Amino acid sequence: MFKKFAAALAAMVFAIASFAAVDANKGTAAELDGLKGIGPAMSKRIIDARTTSQFKDWPDLMSRVKGVKAKTASKLSNQGLTVNGEAFKGAVDAVPAKSAKSATVAKADVKEDAKPKVAVKQ
Repeated sequence: MFKKFAAALAAMVFAIASFAAVDANKGTAAELDGLKGIGPAMSKRIIDARTTSQFKDWPDLMSRVKGVKAKTASKLSNQGLTVNGEAFKGAVDAVPAKSAKSATVAKADVKEDAKPKVAVKQ
């Protein structure tokens, strides 16, 4: 019983740690790399840009870091990136990949069903 409780507690701690927010002004290269959508090149650009001065807000980060515009900022914010503790509050909402894929599959299914069936002569 104790082993199950300890395993559940460890899983909860890991889950909380994996969803922890990383601030663009304070995060290390490893912490930034840990976020989906940020690789070594992007984390280097973020760290290099903040060496001159810290980011004031999301628009400041987007203007100083190449490759980060509203759509990317929204995705990174959804992954846990913050600027001065604030999430991105842009107009672009990220569409979950599963929803987009399901919609595409549903459209394909409808198109295939709509095609007339051709009789094959034997």
